[in-house]
Amino acid sequence: MSATASDEKPARRRLLVVLPLAVFLALAALFFFRLGSGDPARIPSALIGHPAPETNMPPVPGLLARDGKPLAGIAAADFKGAVTLVNVWASWCIPCHDEAPLLNTLAEDTRIRLIGINYKDQPDNARRFLGRHGNPFAAAGADGNGRASMEWGVYGVPETFLVGRDGKIAYKLVGPITEANLERVLKPEIEKALAAQP
Repeated sequence: MSATASDEKPARRRLLVVLPLAVFLALAALFFFRLGSGDPARIPSALIGHPAPETNMPPVPGLLARDGKPLAGIAAADFKGAVTLVNVWASWCIPCHDEAPLLNTLAEDTRIRLIGINYKDQPDNARRFLGRHGNPFAAAGADGNGRASMEWGVYGVPETFLVGRDGKIAYKLVGPITEANLERVLKPEIEKALAAQP
């Protein structure tokens, strides 16, 4: 056996060990860079530009609107003709407590409708939550098993979707509404949706 043939075997073995490790490190660096370089609230959604899901949800039992009347559930037709902010929330969600005052502020803007999807929650807890924080919603659907939220592409709560007058999803915010992202992102997106022709 020649010296070159015997030298090739250890070199080939080293290559078989080093190559997968190099590929793994390159992929890890790419994932780390992509996750760390953007706004985590701006996770792209495949639903942007598409009609809001055809989901009908019953009302949260016993939940009352601001005028004291029973609050309606959600029907697919609710998303046509008005700019609508759809907030996915739950009483057990800590960030939902933090964003509640901002939702009440948004509800004062009569140019938009706020609709809530109550995600995997107990009706008593949902009523107590809105009793404590105020009810910003014109309608709120009970999504007890989470199926409707899955159709919306929800990763977790809270999440907020902006639906244009044409019934198409214009924007998605993952995570809570904060004073910073409300001013920097959400309000400009709302203004854009209001200015768009149906």
